[in-house]
Amino acid sequence: MSHIRHTPAAPTRAQRLTSGDRIDAHRHDDHQIVYAGSGVVEVTTDAGTWFAPGTRALWIPAGTVHAHRAHGRLDLRLVGLPAAANPLGLDRPAVLTVSPLLRELILAHTRDPGDDSPARRRLRAVLCDQLRLSPQQPLRLPVPTDPRLAAVCALVHADPADARTLAALGAATGVGERTLSRLFRAEFGMTFPQWRTQSRLYHALRMLADGLPVTTVAHRCGWSSASAFIDVYRRSFGTTPGARHRRVRGPEN
Repeated sequence: MSHIRHTPAAPTRAQRLTSGDRIDAHRHDDHQIVYAGSGVVEVTTDAGTWFAPGTRALWIPAGTVHAHRAHGRLDLRLVGLPAAANPLGLDRPAVLTVSPLLRELILAHTRDPGDDSPARRRLRAVLCDQLRLSPQQPLRLPVPTDPRLAAVCALVHADPADARTLAALGAATGVGERTLSRLFRAEFGMTFPQWRTQSRLYHALRMLADGLPVTTVAHRCGWSSASAFIDVYRRSFGTTPGARHRRVRGPEN
């Protein structure tokens, strides 16, 4: 993120992107909600990579430097909120559960950004109320700072199906298992298995957005079976990968 664009007002709009399209690093003086009506949106900050399908949205607090990347045909929905209006009370990025009602509110609010009617202001007030009720989800790939941890993370990212234990990965990089276990907890606040699941889900979302079959994605990302993958996906995203696979074939609105 060497060149950082400053756009004071966070825009509210709908934007269509094709797979691989990027929005370069920038920051706003406002808060912003980032939502994928279809496809998968990936947001990168200095703290890591955040990712979300249509059952999740990303909260980007004011002043946060971030960049976007599209996976699949992305129907990107952006909602800007004044810095003084922080319905979540959060000063760090977060992934939020999107209920069917919140989804419809986001879609409706981004259809006509120039509308400043009382009805639209009421709609935004209800949207903010729903945001306050949205549970946070641990869907983030943090950036490792310790080079020993970074080496192990790179191996897992390079091959999500790699089933080696932390001890074996440590042996491959010349670091002890106990040291790596401590680093995962200290830097990421999670165990190695928890982090690897996040990594695999990240790769799975990208593959599903690109149209790969669910069974293929399950095996390429290291699950022993499609049913095991479906179970983890459902618990993480509140839907099945098959349902998401059908949706990403094209924008719904």
